[in-house]
Amino acid sequence: MLLALAALRNWHLRQLDVNNAFLHGDLNEEVYMKPPPGLVMDKPNLVCRLQRSLYGLKQASRQWFTRLSSFLLSQGFRQSSVDHSLFLYSHNDNTITAILVYVDDIILAGDNLKSITHFTKLLDQTFSIKDLGILKFFLGLEVARSSHGIHLCQRKYVLDILSDSGMLGSRPASTPMDYSTRLSASLGTPLSETTASSYKCLIGRLIYLTNTRPDITHAVQQLSQYMANPTSTHSQAAF
Repeated sequence: MLLALAALRNWHLRQLDVNNAFLHGDLNEEVYMKPPPGLVMDKPNLVCRLQRSLYGLKQASRQWFTRLSSFLLSQGFRQSSVDHSLFLYSHNDNTITAILVYVDDIILAGDNLKSITHFTKLLDQTFSIKDLGILKFFLGLEVARSSHGIHLCQRKYVLDILSDSGMLGSRPASTPMDYSTRLSASLGTPLSETTASSYKCLIGRLIYLTNTRPDITHAVQQLSQYMANPTSTHSQAAF
């Protein structure tokens, strides 16, 4: 939706990456850890009390997002009630600056370039960020912009799926699935735990691919019905 608005209203789009994002999270509870290797303690059996979040903590991502959202709200942003990862800032001249967050990846969008530059510097001063420039690649989506609009592609994402599945040398098919095939939970033999895990991973990746490939939606929907207990028949249909 944000990219559609950016294309419709010709908004600027920039991408940021937060350096060591999880280390910026504050801890609300007491968390202790064993001393890391190489740290010499004065007394034996001592532990370290963490003052900040660390990578590996279960609450690390939550604490980082809490810290970031609190900062954005303090700067006048409003958090979307529909998508909590989206923050909006309305200016007096009726321009808008939007920030979309996914863990440590941030998209800045809006029709006020000065505001985008200002908030980029402010985020860098507070959290230390890497300015990746104009948005070109985000969460597996390749973004190409022209005077005609914004084109989204997942070519690299598809090549990664084919490579991981050992199907880079396969020939393309005119249809994603034989529509005369009728699948059911009882067909085939149950897959081993490892093979079943690979099947679930593949279907999950294909579901995300439907963002730019709606033509495979029906086939993926059929295969996703059997993710709980996939069989050899379902695996054969997927490949």
